Amino acid sequence: MNRRTKERIYFLFFRVCGALVVLALVILLLYIIMGGIGSISIDFITQFPEQGMSEGGIFPAIVGTFYLCAIVLAFSVPVGVLSAIYVVEYEKNSTVKKIWRIVVHNLAGVPSIVYGLLGLGLFVMALDFGFSLIAAGLTVGLLVLPIVISAAREAILAVPESVREASLALGATKWQTIRHHVLPYAMPGILTGIILSLSRAAGETAPILMTGAAYFMRSLPDSIFSQFMALPFHLYTMATQSSDLIATRPIQYGTALILLMLVIGMNLIAILLRKKYRQKYRW
Repeated sequence: MNRRTKERIYFLFFRVCGALVVLALVILLLYIIMGGIGSISIDFITQFPEQGMSEGGIFPAIVGTFYLCAIVLAFSVPVGVLSAIYVVEYEKNSTVKKIWRIVVHNLAGVPSIVYGLLGLGLFVMALDFGFSLIAAGLTVGLLVLPIVISAAREAILAVPESVREASLALGATKWQTIRHHVLPYAMPGILTGIILSLSRAAGETAPILMTGAAYFMRSLPDSIFSQFMALPFHLYTMATQSSDLIATRPIQYGTALILLMLVIGMNLIAILLRKKYRQKYRW
């Protein structure tokens, strides 16, 4: 077999693998859309569950998911971005950088249920937050923190060294250089990492199951120490613990479709922001 034939075989293999991934995604989307589109309505989005969650809407689950993402955002973004700036721009010891990178990569691979146990022990029991929104938000924040750190680190490293040297040569301080030159250029990558981490946070079930998500609530959480409903946990309970799985099947598909739309919407925002900042800052 000559080299050209081998090359064609390899290319064909790559194309088949790529097509299988796209096909699986399309089948998943069509399956969820066809099952859930009939359940989507204004009442389904704006009403509370009724009759043991076999009727009504999913409004508290949508609100609880947004509250959860807000806490994750407030915790993971400052900690993740600032730690990435410190290690890339200020830490000079290469051994420390290497250990830090290995730790972050390993934390990214820890199963979410382990983070749930950590949140249960640390936030719920040790810090006495109870089963609450703040305990769940901080737990999921820890879960997505490695994603934010890795994205911020790669984005900052991608900024050419000549940008820093030019700024310092003009008399700017280290922090002025980072604030006015490095961060704006790195912002597309940082924003992309943040929004993708929020997408993951919105869909996590195991950590919030152990730290604060409620099966059913007749009101919205009135403080960060209240329990809350969330879309992924609502879907899980409806699909596994409902008294009538068949009767609640439309609500299950509708909840899955809303969650899917939320995640896809966040990813579209990431794409638009990345495109906007790339057009604004070029080097």
